[in-house]
Amino acid sequence: MLVKGYKVIPSCPRCEVTLSSHEYSQGLKETDDPSITVKFSVENEPNTYFLAWTTTPWTLISNVGLAVGKDIDYVKIERDGEFFYLAKARLKAVFPDGNYKILAKMKGKDLEEMRYKQLIPFAKLGDEDRKKGFRVVTGEFVSTEDGTGIVHTAPAFGPEDYELAQQKGLPFLQPVKSNGTFSEEITPWAGMFIKDADKEIIRYLRKEGRLISEKVEKHTSGFCWRCKTPTMYYAREAWLIRMSTLRDNILATNEQINWVPEHLKHGRFGDFLENIVDWALSRERFWGTPLPVWKCECGHTECIGSIEELKSFMKEELPEDFELHRPWIDEIKLYCPKCGKKMTREPFVIDCWYESGSAQFAQWHYPFENQEKFKEHFPIDFITEAIDQTRGWFYTLLAISTALFDKPAYLNCLTMGHVLDKNGIKMSKHIGNVVKPAEVYDSIGADPMRWYFFSSPVWNPTRFSKDIIKDTKRGFFDTLWNVYKFFVTNINVDNINPQTLEIDVKERSILDQWLISKLNSLIGVVRENLDAFQAHKAAGAIYHFVVEDLSNWYVRRSRKRFWSSEITSNKKKGFVTLNETLVTLAKLLAPFIPFTAEELYQNLVRRLLKGKEKKEKASVHFELFPEVNNSALNKNLEEAMDLAIEIVKAGRAARNEAKIKVRIPMQELIVVCPQKYHKMVEQFLPEITEELNVKKVSLSNELTGMVNYNFKPNFKLLGPTFKKDAPLVGETLKGLTGSKALKAVTELQKTGKFTLKTTEGNFEIHNDHVEIISSGKEGYVDAAFPGGQVFIKTELTPELLEEGLARDIVRRIQDMRKDADLEYTQNIELYIKGDEEVKTAIERWKEYIMTET
Repeated sequence: MLVKGYKVIPSCPRCEVTLSSHEYSQGLKETDDPSITVKFSVENEPNTYFLAWTTTPWTLISNVGLAVGKDIDYVKIERDGEFFYLAKARLKAVFPDGNYKILAKMKGKDLEEMRYKQLIPFAKLGDEDRKKGFRVVTGEFVSTEDGTGIVHTAPAFGPEDYELAQQKGLPFLQPVKSNGTFSEEITPWAGMFIKDADKEIIRYLRKEGRLISEKVEKHTSGFCWRCKTPTMYYAREAWLIRMSTLRDNILATNEQINWVPEHLKHGRFGDFLENIVDWALSRERFWGTPLPVWKCECGHTECIGSIEELKSFMKEELPEDFELHRPWIDEIKLYCPKCGKKMTREPFVIDCWYESGSAQFAQWHYPFENQEKFKEHFPIDFITEAIDQTRGWFYTLLAISTALFDKPAYLNCLTMGHVLDKNGIKMSKHIGNVVKPAEVYDSIGADPMRWYFFSSPVWNPTRFSKDIIKDTKRGFFDTLWNVYKFFVTNINVDNINPQTLEIDVKERSILDQWLISKLNSLIGVVRENLDAFQAHKAAGAIYHFVVEDLSNWYVRRSRKRFWSSEITSNKKKGFVTLNETLVTLAKLLAPFIPFTAEELYQNLVRRLLKGKEKKEKASVHFELFPEVNNSALNKNLEEAMDLAIEIVKAGRAARNEAKIKVRIPMQELIVVCPQKYHKMVEQFLPEITEELNVKKVSLSNELTGMVNYNFKPNFKLLGPTFKKDAPLVGETLKGLTGSKALKAVTELQKTGKFTLKTTEGNFEIHNDHVEIISSGKEGYVDAAFPGGQVFIKTELTPELLEEGLARDIVRRIQDMRKDADLEYTQNIELYIKGDEEVKTAIERWKEYIMTET
């Protein structure tokens, strides 16, 4: 598996070090690069050229071969008195003006061994190498997707080029130093950095008449992940792990991993594995983990696997505290077991990514000890890192575990996207858009920031700013704490400790039973999504429960019960329900927002149970995560209450459409829905009536008389579909009204089509044949909800307006109490000054105003 050889591998000319394939992949990005097509002069054919394309002009100096596809179709053409060879499929791309004449056709194999003249004659070759080079060879990697179908080959600067040169016997030409500058023999550009030389080389080719075309194109280029310098492929002596021989094994172990998101398995990560190459393990560094390979001049090689094995090749004692890293390791003298002479260590260190990939067993000092611990914890259940580690740690862990154990190193892998600024731009000190997390902790809190990141898929790029976190705090945390404050205020007023009360769920009110059922459904959803690493779905479910179910519905519907001056059985049941809900929420929220969860738990559990017989945990984080109580689930009740809530939302939408405030009562609400939903709705008619402030709620399962439908024919489609019958079909559609129109709409909504009866027969009408125009019954405003529609009568009588005024007075008094920071238990004296209309409203609604304020 570990071999030494020459390999063309990515290198950083500034750092003058090699890069592994995964390090190289991390630095890939789109750049503007030169794209040129050049002429290679064919030997013994005057004025005739092979055309080749490249985006790296600097490599043309090292060209020693041209590659063609064995079975690709090529042509010889004449253009403006010159003759060119290129792939037939690339003719129009290279010469879009069509100004050429095809003289001959051939396969790539027919061009093999044809010779050409050196393009840029500054790099010197011996006579033998010159004979081997500057000829056409066939290569499997040649395609006609771009370029000319003829590939310029420089073995020193391309992995495929190097392999082809080894197969075909092409010479090796490397006039570039490891720092990326041309050597002295390249006299025009000696000492010049290769990328800087591109323009000079293009200018030279243009002057020599060797340039067919030049332009700038977007191209994927490599940059050093450390210093951001453009990288180059460079032939170096290196030690390699032959990962290419394990490609099938790695692909198989990858199938055993649960990737989140799933598309990475066969997408970004799977594609990388499909094209796996040998791992360049050795690095040229001053300090690091030494490559443990020693060689003797007699030819014997030893790879040392442990300290004990190292000692066995030494004559001196190895100090216990000896530093094994390079350069100190090279102070040790090892002796050859074959000839007894001193051995020399290969002067390399190991790629640090190999060390990170070894964490799976190195943490246990395996295999030297803790074998059972390692077996117990391998494979690892779960790892997570940023998306770029699909080219880094995720790969090295899997590569090493597959090579050693033929198993994946981990079973679940959750990837994370990068954090951007509020405008979606990568944070940068240079730009000045960096938001320091510590500043957010100090000014807003750590939990709101945690909750924000949990609220969206962690694998997506996420925008981040103080304002965003402030919005998160207002939207969720303020609501949660308002519910908590409402609960604590009421139990303190009534001096009730709900932790000491035990009331069976089935003995509580319908509203209480609904909340507890929803709570247990929530537990199931949260557990299911956390098990699937879908934390954002779990957080979203909690958010909806707290804001919509708990705050906007349960607490809102329970206020009168809790505000009653008497401590009734119903009030106690409400306290027990709200306490159970908040304590369970504290446990559910503990992994998401630990500090908030702890505060809730300490206040609701530890303080209330202090000195009681019940035993409490010291912290919410010592509690078991909640499990679903199936006996408390009531899906029918949930469905019925959820339907009532949807009707209320639709009613509010209709009110908004009519521009009538909720404080003004309305005469009638008509709910139109299938008969099967009527019993559900009837169960919660009082709640619907009170929430929407209407005097009467009626149920119906027919839209007849409530909505008028008309059809606008789409003649652009009717014509091609029905031809001569199109006018008849169009006029018949226009004439559909009443119950016939309603029936047609119902069929369209169910099946996407309906049968239209005409005097000339029946025709099948589809959704795209017509536009449906609807209008509600006069005097009503409608709004839809899942499963039906609501209609609110908009006529306002003097009595309704008077009651609305009384409600408005109540609202204004409540705002004044809030501004004065009064507790709701504090009584007030009220003085109201107004016109005759206000006086009449107060006299009639005096008791209501006093009760509500």
